[in-house]
Amino acid sequence: MLASGDIADATVAILAGGLGTRLRPVVADRPKVLAEVRRRPFLAYLLDQLVNAGLKYAVLCTGYMGEQVRAAFGDTYGCLHLFYSQESSPLGTAGALRLALPLFKSDFVLVMNGDSFSNVNLSAFWAWHCEHNANATLVLTKMLDTTRYGRVHVDADGSVVGFDEKTEKRGPGWINAGIYLLNHRLLLTIPASGTVSLEREMFPAWMGRGLYGYQSKGRFLDIGTPEAYANAEQFFSLGLG
Repeated sequence: MLASGDIADATVAILAGGLGTRLRPVVADRPKVLAEVRRRPFLAYLLDQLVNAGLKYAVLCTGYMGEQVRAAFGDTYGCLHLFYSQESSPLGTAGALRLALPLFKSDFVLVMNGDSFSNVNLSAFWAWHCEHNANATLVLTKMLDTTRYGRVHVDADGSVVGFDEKTEKRGPGWINAGIYLLNHRLLLTIPASGTVSLEREMFPAWMGRGLYGYQSKGRFLDIGTPEAYANAEQFFSLGLG
């Protein structure tokens, strides 16, 4: 089924179950989505972005210390109704979505990594996704140095044609910004058991099946390492307008 309607009708899934191993030297007592930035949990900035776009229904895919996430945010946040899917052992980014499938109410799911922020216009992203009759669309952001992230390659119409793993090769390129629109039927192709990664396994498998990359000019931040987390306060102090 191709996308139609309004992004406000989409279920959101936020991947908030990472162990945060690299961040533990500075955030050891909580999951990284609760790492404080300007005296607020990082996850609050993602939820603000969803509220501002008019979204109504979000599933938080938790794992490590997931009880803290539920205690911090409860069942509502602004206009958002919050639901929780907690894994008992790490399932990977795709496995977490597989576990949460019974909670998804829409034909397309807006998926967000819980440890990164892309200042993208979600309504414009949705419109582009619909115009391209995509089954899955990744938000991409341009980086001057892609060494830490790997690269995503698209052709002239935006179809994803390749992925480069993280390498020592420096230089500019487009990277995965951690926001996706995914057809519910594609999610049903995630293997039924085991640990499964969206980035390493499912996205490459979905190439040629309507997988697109939306090139965003919005600012991007991830907090996966202490060095990156140290930039978060300045990032949000600049505003998001």
